[in-house]
Amino acid sequence: MRLFRAMETSTSALTAERLRMDLIANNLANINTTRTENGEPYRRKFAVQAERRDSFSDLLGQQLSKSPADAGEGVRIVSIEADQAEFKQKYDPTHPDADANGMVRLPNIDLVQEMTDLMMAQRVYEANVSAFNASKLITQKALEIGR
Repeated sequence: MRLFRAMETSTSALTAERLRMDLIANNLANINTTRTENGEPYRRKFAVQAERRDSFSDLLGQQLSKSPADAGEGVRIVSIEADQAEFKQKYDPTHPDADANGMVRLPNIDLVQEMTDLMMAQRVYEANVSAFNASKLITQKALEIGR
């Protein structure tokens, strides 16, 4: 049994959610970017998360021991992907990126979705801060008992 496992699990979630909030902020900052280096409008970015796993030997030991204390290893970011949804279009013949019909392709970012994702990421972050602090308090009390 590892003493700080709960704190490590919360820390991995804090790191993942912080990256997620950074990506959302980047999406919001580029909500009007109609041209990037590749000539397209900005594509919304999002993080793909997965369960964090220890090495094979650690996993094998967990399966053999079947101890509930070994459950939960946290989360990790697998990759950062670009959303392949269609770009939005708006009629604005005066825009420098307008095509022959006066249509401008805009990023595939939905403000409501981004704000909802941001609120959810903040709540998950806050919950993991609370879990971390509770684990820290439990560990401190356990160490006091051992004195």
